[in-house]
Amino acid sequence: MLGGTGTTLMQAPSPLRQRLRAYAGLMRVDRPIGTLLLLWPTYWGLWLAAKGTPSLRLFLIFTVGTWLTRSAGCVINDYFDRDFDRQVARTCQRPLAAGLITPQEALRLFVVLCLLAAALLPLLNWLTIGLSAGAVLITITYPLFKRFTHLPQAYLGIAFSFGIPMAFAATLNQVPTLAWWLMLANACWVVAYDTAYAMADRPDDIQAGIKSTAILFGRFDRHTIAGLQAVMLILFIGIGVAQAMHWPYWIALAGAAVLAAYEQTLLGGDRDQAFRAFLHNNWIGLLLFWGIVAGLAPGGVSTVLPGAA
Repeated sequence: MLGGTGTTLMQAPSPLRQRLRAYAGLMRVDRPIGTLLLLWPTYWGLWLAAKGTPSLRLFLIFTVGTWLTRSAGCVINDYFDRDFDRQVARTCQRPLAAGLITPQEALRLFVVLCLLAAALLPLLNWLTIGLSAGAVLITITYPLFKRFTHLPQAYLGIAFSFGIPMAFAATLNQVPTLAWWLMLANACWVVAYDTAYAMADRPDDIQAGIKSTAILFGRFDRHTIAGLQAVMLILFIGIGVAQAMHWPYWIALAGAAVLAAYEQTLLGGDRDQAFRAFLHNNWIGLLLFWGIVAGLAPGGVSTVLPGAA
């Protein structure tokens, strides 16, 4: 018994380690999918704006800034949703919902993360700084939308697309038409995959009174997701034609279409399968990023969308 007790005590995490683990969980350090889904479109924007050769400086600034912004967004989301999260099976063990961190501690962490992100702003031009103010406002207000509209996913689509115009602004000191087309394509993609995410929580959300596109679309959820993904791919085709992208881009686009079709088979299953479909979108983002990088590499961009210059 003594030996067994000693082993248990040796294995038990210290109070400090438990606290750090709780803070890491609040920032979703253990769940990088959200950061990746934010990074891929930001990288798309950086590479397209720089015609395939973005600066290492901007790459690092946007990578760190995206991680900090996403972490801050998770903290403020959990702060506003802490009562809802206790009613949803998938989120009831989040640090705030479980009482591992107090609301006051969460707000302090949110402020610290915002200040760290703000420390990067002097490294950017004024246009990018102005756009970042809009991004912060959307990040803070997003959690409130699920209380009075069934379209919080559309608002998230804007929030998760703001890295695109910021990347163009930081690179070119302007936001050309190309950036808005790319932002629209990404917003459609975000609504599609976040609807799949909401499908996993739909029974609990209905009971808790949370609104979502998964509830709004009902039995047409899979059809709507397929339609949004189709619009995204059509916009990427238009961007590829206008930018005279080379063959790797088209291979990547075809691969993304296959992956989107595969997700439809997952969405026909249970809640766990719907969540798997959401996670699967990381590979679509990665594949499209590879397509843009490789598609620009051989000869760069020879034409632009009207108004992009």
